Amino acid sequence: MNAKADFYFNEDKKWKEAVAQLRLVVLDCGLSEELKWGVPCYTLQGNNIVLIHDFKEYCALLFFKGALLNDPDGILVHQTEIHRQPGKFGSAMCWK
Repeated sequence: MNAKADFYFNEDKKWKEAVAQLRLVVLDCGLSEELKWGVPCYTLQGNNIVLIHDFKEYCALLFFKGALLNDPDGILVHQTEIHRQPGKFGSAMCWK
């Protein structure tokens, strides 16, 4: 965990529990945590891999170059031509 990113997770917000759980899942993958653009960014060997972001109605993992991910079940949502995210999380129960 990164002390600079802690402020993001300590803020009182609607998706506080869900983003905290996403943080644990992402860190368990061996990625390094940084704070970029005001949100937690996870990297591997200095390369951006995924962001955790909360919005008004949902929270999400936003994958850099997500269009390159194999997605046979169609779980990912195309945000742009190169970014994809998992289906929007409305609660922590979505991934349990």
